[in-house]
Amino acid sequence: DVIGFAVGIAVSPVPIAAVILMLFASKARVTGPSFLAGWLLGITLVVTAVLLVPGLGGESGEPSTTSGAIKGVLGLLLLVFAVRQWITRPRPGDETPTPKWMAGVDTMGGGGAAGLALLLTVLNPKNLVLAAAAATTIGAAEISTGETLLAVGLFIVLASTTIAIPVVGYLIAGDRARPALDSTKDWMIQNNAAIMAV
Repeated sequence: DVIGFAVGIAVSPVPIAAVILMLFASKARVTGPSFLAGWLLGITLVVTAVLLVPGLGGESGEPSTTSGAIKGVLGLLLLVFAVRQWITRPRPGDETPTPKWMAGVDTMGGGGAAGLALLLTVLNPKNLVLAAAAATTIGAAEISTGETLLAVGLFIVLASTTIAIPVVGYLIAGDRARPALDSTKDWMIQNNAAIMAV
């Protein structure tokens, strides 16, 4: 039930472009893993906070009213966000602006990279809504504490794959990974609005 939410977070173009930019910087072996750690922490914080909301579990296998209300509101927010992204997307031939904060990514240290990742998970409306929806789904399920922890862990791992793969790939392959990373970053920035809307 939470795989779709995890994929939605995993395909976020801005964090992927940010981590790839960090992997081109001189401190890549520090900032890449730090960004990944901040990303994991951010998703964990959001999921944990929502799981602590009382009343997510239902009775006799049925979802609770609280769970349904949270999912309904989150679904509406995602629809509004998708329509806004689609309407404001760059038209063919338009130059896609690179976010201003990306200019300072290459000079960041480990703490700045972790902080940026944390902000991109906790303050990004799409990621926040998707993580909250996943936590609501997990919290509403009638499963044991161990199964809940397993579901949360799998969700976090799936949602982090597109950040972890470039970091691990760079740590293993070094500069040989740069051409693939660069073309991926450029494509994701160019198609950011369409990816986010979908």
